[in-house]
Amino acid sequence: MDGYYAFMLVATALVLMMTVPALALFYGGMSRSKSVLNMMMMSFSAAAIVGILYVAVGWSMGFGGDGTFFANPFELFWLDGVTTDSYIFVMFQMTFAIITVALISGAVEGRMKFAAWLAFVPVWALVVYFPLAHMVFSCTDDSLICGRIGAQDYAGGTAVHINAGVAGLVLAIMVGKRLGFGKEPMRPHNLTLTMLGAGMLWLGWYGFNVGSIVFGGTTDEENLAQFYAETGRTFANTTLATFAAILAWLLVERLLHGKATSLGAASGIVAGLVAITPAAGAVDIEGAVAIGAISGAICAWAVGLKFKLGYDDSLDVVGVHLVGGIVGTVLIGLFSTADGAGGVDGLFYGGGFGSLGDQTLGALVAIVYSGVLTAVIALAIKFTIGLRIDDEAEVEGIDGAAHGESAYDLHTSLSSGKGSAFGSSLAAPSPSKSEGASA
Repeated sequence: MDGYYAFMLVATALVLMMTVPALALFYGGMSRSKSVLNMMMMSFSAAAIVGILYVAVGWSMGFGGDGTFFANPFELFWLDGVTTDSYIFVMFQMTFAIITVALISGAVEGRMKFAAWLAFVPVWALVVYFPLAHMVFSCTDDSLICGRIGAQDYAGGTAVHINAGVAGLVLAIMVGKRLGFGKEPMRPHNLTLTMLGAGMLWLGWYGFNVGSIVFGGTTDEENLAQFYAETGRTFANTTLATFAAILAWLLVERLLHGKATSLGAASGIVAGLVAITPAAGAVDIEGAVAIGAISGAICAWAVGLKFKLGYDDSLDVVGVHLVGGIVGTVLIGLFSTADGAGGVDGLFYGGGFGSLGDQTLGALVAIVYSGVLTAVIALAIKFTIGLRIDDEAEVEGIDGAAHGESAYDLHTSLSSGKGSAFGSSLAAPSPSKSEGASA
């Protein structure tokens, strides 16, 4: 048991790292130079808000007892009644809540009020994430997706990725398109940061998937053997699916656009990780490779839909997380094996259409639940404090408008030797219009 707790401590730290700093770097590099700090601040602020809220009521809503949609928020209020040796499991699930909320921010890069984001985060976590986490992860007989429907989700294809992807789509539509979307180039300003962030996400994802094993707590040989087998399966599947997704993304990118890019490689990493997340414990290595390859190819195509359909998903939350989450969740119905964590054979392993139907229904429930309630929350904020910054602030750059800072201090005065570099950066002017236009 001591080894298991040490393992879970490491897994929890790895998943927290996925948000700060990994996702912040990944999204920050993909942003324009005038909005990189705001993009990173959205991840850091989400971590702080959701972390406190999760301890207050999130754990209780998700794992406090029975319920179709959520458990009693006040049964374990502020972890009342939770023994300290269980805190590690609370912290582990808390990191899932944090990254789910932070993922949404990539859909509204450079144009959502920071105050609106700070209002959105706690309400969305309370109304959308905590209930979906209960439906998927608590897995009681009454919980909707795991218990009543019977859909498998090893580490969050529905509760995390489909949920965040749908919320990102709704929020992007509600906030509206960036000024110049589809007319002006809006390229990532620092792909080095993006590649670094993608690598850190990949590392952290081993905590995400492998740490999601549910260990019975006894130390008999049979239980330990099952634990070792499942950790080996999820580790190998996470790795191989990601390899396959990178190659598939680059191939599709080369066929569609004539070049295989570093941004494509980074995006392929995330697409493969997203898709294998719900299936990591359910499939064998052949299934993992197939899911990774299918996800990489479909997501590489899907990121272009925003230009055809007219929604501005700035950093491809929809194309990668929503699409990848659906692919991974539904394909469990084809590739799962009875030797896996769920004990169910998929269609390709002689199990018939039952699992495929369960997986599809589970995905649809997550889409509808997240979509409807996210729209209600976004509308409430839009018609009270407003969702979007004004046009002038967007052109000048949200970093200066919202935070009074610039990510890259290119205007330091050389006329005075006084003051530290830190002091100079605080006094630096906001990015100019010309800088913003070229970012």
